[in-house]
Amino acid sequence: MAVRIRLSRQGKKKAPFYRLVVADSHSPRDGKFIELIGTYNPMTDPAMVTIDEERALYWLGVGALPSDTARGLLKKQGVWEKFANKKA
Repeated sequence: MAVRIRLSRQGKKKAPFYRLVVADSHSPRDGKFIELIGTYNPMTDPAMVTIDEERALYWLGVGALPSDTARGLLKKQGVWEKFANKKA
């Protein structure tokens, strides 16, 4: 099973709110997921991002691949650097 860290869209029309989830790569975007590890609200100024750092590092450690957008959010919060330093 290929596991991805990606965004799942919530909210209403023209007011998006995203969940950062760990999901099987074959499941639909807003479908079933394994674990919720954070949220992203682009409508606030500045955009609000919350990530459970411990769980994100765990999933990255066991081989979950982040999507491009999820990787950007992880870099913004400093989780990606911690993972890279831990791995090296």
